[in-house]
Amino acid sequence: MAEKQRVSVRGMFEVDVWTAGSGPPLVFLHGVAGLPDWPGWLDKFVPNYRVVAPILPGFGESTGVENLTDFLGLTLYHLDLFDALGIVRPSVIGHSLGGAIAAEIAAISNATISKLCLVAPFGLWEDENPVADIFATTEKDTVQLSWADPEAALKLGLYAIPTEFEDKKDAVIDRAKSLSTAGKFLWPIPDKGLSKRIHRIVAPTLLIWGELDKIVPASYGDGFRQHITGSRLVTIPGAGHYPMLEQSDKFVAVAREFFA
Repeated sequence: MAEKQRVSVRGMFEVDVWTAGSGPPLVFLHGVAGLPDWPGWLDKFVPNYRVVAPILPGFGESTGVENLTDFLGLTLYHLDLFDALGIVRPSVIGHSLGGAIAAEIAAISNATISKLCLVAPFGLWEDENPVADIFATTEKDTVQLSWADPEAALKLGLYAIPTEFEDKKDAVIDRAKSLSTAGKFLWPIPDKGLSKRIHRIVAPTLLIWGELDKIVPASYGDGFRQHITGSRLVTIPGAGHYPMLEQSDKFVAVAREFFA
């Protein structure tokens, strides 16, 4: 069973970290939606790995985001977090915003990550094919952009629509807080220089995209693949921006094979 612990980093950050299992470290870096609960799909990795899923500063109850002013600071924070957790040469899965962070870590400190799995990461920009402007999109429209089949995802419980007033209020506050934090690092466009250093990534890299992703279009997969030598791109049908949820079995099978 996963446990959540409070971790202090440099006395400047107090963050919550989910952990489960034992063995070589596997780190999951979450996206713009945050990490309110332990992701059940990570259970499939627990028998073989010490799985670590930190909640970024500015998300949930993790604090210290005011001490981060740019993407370089956010990247270096994660190196300090790894030190605080005693993590050496982890495999890393980074999704969305977390994918951009993982790519930056692998580029700036390219001996840190042993294997890298980027899932629909932000970080690059194509003028002719921009990523969705999540900061100018209503919650309803974000749902439509995020899932291949929003109604099916709702029925499966992959996301929830609050019905009680207090739950609705909390959801609005959490969304505003998450977008505010994400905007600090992704606005106005998510390329904060990664395109100038992505060639430095030497870790074996797997790129996974949902075929129907309308947040970071699947065409960005080719851009990442061309920039990262030896990388492999897998596009999963029937999935949007959250392939690990919408097509969990396919996603896990591909990722487990890669890490094994």
